[in-house]
Amino acid sequence: MDLLEDLETLKFESGIHEEDHSWLYLLGRSHGLMIKACAHATFFCKLLHNLRESFSRKSVPEKRTSKCHLTGLCEEAQDDDALKVGIIGGGHLGKQLARTLLQLVPIPAENLQISTRRPETLDEFKKLGIQCFYQNTSLVEWANVVFLCCLPSQLPNICVEIQTRLGKDCIVYSFVSAIPVSRLKLLLNHTNILRPQYQCAEDLAHIWGANKEITTALQDPAILQATCPYSPAGGISLNIKWLEGMFYALLNFCTAKDMPHSQVLQHLSELFSSQHLEACKEDEAAPLKFQAQDFVSKIYAKNLSQKRPFPLFDLTTVQLKETPFSQYLSNSTTFQDRFIHLYCDSFGISLTKEQEPEVSTGSPSQ
Repeated sequence: MDLLEDLETLKFESGIHEEDHSWLYLLGRSHGLMIKACAHATFFCKLLHNLRESFSRKSVPEKRTSKCHLTGLCEEAQDDDALKVGIIGGGHLGKQLARTLLQLVPIPAENLQISTRRPETLDEFKKLGIQCFYQNTSLVEWANVVFLCCLPSQLPNICVEIQTRLGKDCIVYSFVSAIPVSRLKLLLNHTNILRPQYQCAEDLAHIWGANKEITTALQDPAILQATCPYSPAGGISLNIKWLEGMFYALLNFCTAKDMPHSQVLQHLSELFSSQHLEACKEDEAAPLKFQAQDFVSKIYAKNLSQKRPFPLFDLTTVQLKETPFSQYLSNSTTFQDRFIHLYCDSFGISLTKEQEPEVSTGSPSQ
């Protein structure tokens, strides 16, 4: 219980002059952006985790069993199979993201690392078993996904530091809104980059709250639905090109594991299959099935043998130009419905027909 909750004089607003109260909406907007950013990063990591688990179950068991008689090798194989996430930046966003990933993916503490100039301020995470240090190069060499949660002024130096240590399959996920993805590509000499773009409406909805913990907020059905990439609710919209980038990032992740493209398509189709979604059980007659031409040109798909993986895609180009998946997203209402249900279901909230959010059919500008 918060004993200070009802003491008006100790609230943030009490110290603001009346003529400045019109600026208080910025507090809600900042919190709404934080909630959306953490929700989308968490969902992305959930999908990566599920794909990795699915791939490991089908391709690794024999290897684990054959080596089980050698002490310690089984445990090492399990560690290699786990999704490893690194965060550069230990400020407010970095801390909130770490808490959300730990609790809602959930990512084990040993598979999460934070690099910050002031690791001594992260005692709460150290106590949980998370490695906190100031060594950006070590972090990017270790991680499968790296979240950039630093200030724009810090980013150029960080990029110079880590660009030669980034593996081509490492996914860099940038929250540095002031630096466009095309500039990031040059700074990092890297193409496997995701950068969400958010746009705030003038009439921002008052649903975000200013004091809710991110993990608590994402258990609220109204707030969770407002974070859905297809939903315009809440007054904060996400450029749908992020969704394209996310899917191609998933393909790159599988290609790095040398997974045949036919197997990747099967995993993605199963992920979005209605039989896995409680709220879609009535719609089992129309299964969703991805095909190679949904992601590559028809000519390339025709010449792609079943056992070959997809090529490594330039995610910066995906987020800036039209792709085969752009057409798929704009034409498939079935996908939109399934995606909304999968998104909410991944956070433990199943939607009824009445709860389905309004879907935005247009794509926000670049």
